Amino acid sequence: MARVEHVAVWTGDIDRLRDFYVRFFGARAGGPYRNPAHAFESCFLEFDGGARLEIMCTGQLELAEAAPGAQRRGLTHLAIAVGSEDRVDALTREIAAAGHRVLDEPRRTGDGYYESVVLDPDGNRIELTV
Repeated sequence: MARVEHVAVWTGDIDRLRDFYVRFFGARAGGPYRNPAHAFESCFLEFDGGARLEIMCTGQLELAEAAPGAQRRGLTHLAIAVGSEDRVDALTREIAAAGHRVLDEPRRTGDGYYESVVLDPDGNRIELTV
């Protein structure tokens, strides 16, 4: 049976992005991987349940910029289950108080999810759900 092993995102600041996911979601950060020949650096973040996010930085590519939270073709958000509706509410407030943008306040969606949507420091959409 196939399973998603990890999802990777480019960033301009590995430390900033790593610290966000560690602080708000309890991710465990692995050690950095550096390949100077390719001006590449990465770090894996592991979440409870085994899901992993690889954050990567490079000096060799000119990465396309998008407006924070922009909807575009391809991967559009990362959904993180935080355990309860109360935790969705509290974490949304905590992330906002730390200066990060909230796109959608906590609410029940038409398909029955209780969620909010926030942006990580790079403008990636993070769906907080139960």
